[in-house]
Amino acid sequence: MSYTDINSQTIDRWVEEGWEWGIPIDHETYEKAKAGVWDVGLTPTKPVPHEWFGELKGKKLLGLASGGGQQMPVFSALGADCTVFDYSERQLESERLVAEREGYAINVVKADMTKTLPFPDGCFDLIFHPVSNNYIKDVYHVFRECYRVLKKGGILLCGLGNEVNYLVNEDETMIVNKMPFDPLQNPDYMKQLMQDDDGVQFSHTVEEQIGGQLKAGFTLTDIFGDTNGYGRLHELNVEAYLATRAVKI
Repeated sequence: MSYTDINSQTIDRWVEEGWEWGIPIDHETYEKAKAGVWDVGLTPTKPVPHEWFGELKGKKLLGLASGGGQQMPVFSALGADCTVFDYSERQLESERLVAEREGYAINVVKADMTKTLPFPDGCFDLIFHPVSNNYIKDVYHVFRECYRVLKKGGILLCGLGNEVNYLVNEDETMIVNKMPFDPLQNPDYMKQLMQDDDGVQFSHTVEEQIGGQLKAGFTLTDIFGDTNGYGRLHELNVEAYLATRAVKI
């Protein structure tokens, strides 16, 4: 079984157990979005500035690793033509559930973003990619594929983890791990992840996460940091995530 298969099954189980990122929005939240009252997140606590999106009505939007019925319903309510891409069947079930309940169409694609994205060149206006790169080893591939499937002038919005969460122990009181955190190369890291039921995760440097977008051809236009939203690092206001806005010029 590949590590992405392990992660797919793990996330399915997390959703069944009530994972916060797998709980679809309710009808009231959808109706508020239709009325122009909305927020979505790329990272745990901070909403994405509305100006990062521009006008969404009629735009072709890809939610990359963005299943769960949380963001795509909002974008659909705002008039976007949405495609959601995820490898978790339970996350995609939530997307179908909300779309059927609210009466909008959405293209649901179950696939693995470590492979070539199953879309033609230049077909999307915007890609919304919440924190998920920590579940894959090669982030450069994802940024290259995002660049390929975006139209000229298209926008890539990403939630990205840095190395901080992988340095510390579970209660975030000590630095215990050497970077990079790569469980495919270090069996002790794989054992640690399995014991903590964290799926298979990988640390990534700023060079990978930001530099990877630049090397793919993107122009970075804005950025902000965010915390975990809970735990000691959060209490100390240590930023563990970045959100970025980049454009295919």
